[in-house]
Amino acid sequence: MTVIIEGVPAGLPIDVTVIDADLKRRQHGYGRGGRMQLEHDTVTIQSGVRLGQSTGAPIVLTVLNRDYDNWRLAMSPAPRDARDSAREAELARRRITRVRPGHADWAGAVKYGHEDVRDVLERASARETVTRVAVGAIARQLLKQLGIGVSSHVVAIGSIDAAALPSDWSWSQLVEAVAASSVSCWDPESSEAMVTAIDAARDAGTSLGGVVEVVSTPLPVGLGSYTQWDRRLDGRLAQAVMSIPAVKGVEFGLGFAVARRSGAEAHDSMTPGFRHASNRAGGIEGGVSNGAPLVLRAVMKPISTQPRALPSVDLHSGESVTAHFERADTCAVPACAVVAESMVLWTLAVACLEKYGGDSLGELLAHHQASERLVQARWQGVEECLSGS
Repeated sequence: MTVIIEGVPAGLPIDVTVIDADLKRRQHGYGRGGRMQLEHDTVTIQSGVRLGQSTGAPIVLTVLNRDYDNWRLAMSPAPRDARDSAREAELARRRITRVRPGHADWAGAVKYGHEDVRDVLERASARETVTRVAVGAIARQLLKQLGIGVSSHVVAIGSIDAAALPSDWSWSQLVEAVAASSVSCWDPESSEAMVTAIDAARDAGTSLGGVVEVVSTPLPVGLGSYTQWDRRLDGRLAQAVMSIPAVKGVEFGLGFAVARRSGAEAHDSMTPGFRHASNRAGGIEGGVSNGAPLVLRAVMKPISTQPRALPSVDLHSGESVTAHFERADTCAVPACAVVAESMVLWTLAVACLEKYGGDSLGELLAHHQASERLVQARWQGVEECLSGS
């Protein structure tokens, strides 16, 4: 798996252990399948970093798939040769024609004219999210320079909902509690119930989805824009998170719950000092960050590949069959939380670079500090006028 990152300012300290730690978080989580026993993801930096710092050139990251050694014949780019009996036998063994409901198999095969669903399955696989996490870890190190932190946790698996976060908890307390849970849930009692539900789903030959939440420390005011539809920060974040395989919905703050509230109960009052009394908007108003923490939730559907496979149809014969089954997780909601966190990290990093700019880290930090001083000076000026001083 290879990813090329452009636009990282020169001089950013890059710690490979931060990337590998996030890759490890993605692999862990109760309910993962056999693939996680095969792969031990670590990153190799191919270019763009020298002596521990970004150079301003594109950064190229590679994560090797150890399992690829078992697929060299079936996935080789070389043309077919009928005289190569070993390869032909391997191609026949790996061929898939029984499409899997819920996956891209059927639509992808029709769209691209594939006769073997393997050509769809390999690219549509959530395995590609390993590169998103690697990129997110680079963005994490950039945002840290600006005082921005991002974390994630699981708020539901199947029918099990976690208790509400304590209102007095700090961001660091959340990070610590989530790290101690096998399902990335802050609440030990809920975590135990989620593990039990995953075991039951595995025994039944099915899978479970859930809900994840991504939160940040307070964001600077002004990321994103209301001036054009495609520059709205919430829209960009929603698209980024919705692009994750199996994610079916995204909401901010109160999200869909605002439909059942009056206007007086749906919005965030302002207090002196231009602070919000609550965070029902999830940190974004009018497509622009408002200075509060970002709160984003995403819904992950149950994984489509299941041991007790669903009824389907054979791509070639048109006959009723049982869907193809290939190794799969029972539940990957904790992993989805890490991937969603990574997509948020990347989107916020891009928004910060757009707002502050700079070819080097020094320039970026100077622009950020100047912007913050202007904002503080304006607030202070308004408060002085209101107070009559």
